Amino acid sequence: MHMPALFIGHGSPMNAIEDTLWSRSWQTLGNDLRKNYPRPTAILVVSAHWMTQGVAATAMTHPKTIHDFGGFPDKLFAVQYPAPGSAGLAERIQSLLAPLPVRLDQGWGLDHGAWSVLVHLFPDADIPVVQLSLDLSQPASFHYELGRQLRALRDEGILIIASGNVVHNLRLIQWRSGAAPDWSARVEQRVVDCLEQRDHQALIDYSTLDPEALLAIPTPEHYLPLLYIAGLQSENETATFPLRGIDLGTISMLSVKLG
Repeated sequence: MHMPALFIGHGSPMNAIEDTLWSRSWQTLGNDLRKNYPRPTAILVVSAHWMTQGVAATAMTHPKTIHDFGGFPDKLFAVQYPAPGSAGLAERIQSLLAPLPVRLDQGWGLDHGAWSVLVHLFPDADIPVVQLSLDLSQPASFHYELGRQLRALRDEGILIIASGNVVHNLRLIQWRSGAAPDWSARVEQRVVDCLEQRDHQALIDYSTLDPEALLAIPTPEHYLPLLYIAGLQSENETATFPLRGIDLGTISMLSVKLG
């Protein structure tokens, strides 16, 4: 069966332990996946929080849970997601992306872009998980093409999850309640429109999505995971949006589902 693929707007790591609109949506999505699709043989995660020079894939037997943040409560640092790894999937990624070199990594693990979502989607942590890094030395088109090259995994029982935020401006975040800047909602809507229309080139050229696109996307790392999902979108495949909304004014929590 052709497996779905997901983009999840992960937002604050506190969503891992708090009962929020966002975490409840991920629980509902996880229930849908378990009910309506085969159990994945493994999960591949492309997270905004593993940025490298060159491309790497985790290949260890037991990836550690990385608490890659500071200033949060002890309860969050206590979270563990002890899913196994999969050297076999890492090697399959190497094969699919060849001749591009992919380093088999033994030192990273699962960062909060992965586990803060997975604790809700698959709380038993019993499905092997591999992370693929973001090579930030490469242009947006590179990341889209990697998504295209990984399409075969969807027919091999692999669930692919990209984790980031299509609008992510921490500098302008609104800690107190108030109306979100217009550009937050506009850019989120443009992303939805482009996926519905399969206008992938517009997504690649993200700085032109909106006159204020670079306020919404001041740095690329949280946006680039979306391009893997765009690349995975097969001909005539519809994108649906299990969750939409802006958190703290400048963080889009958009989720996208293919399949």
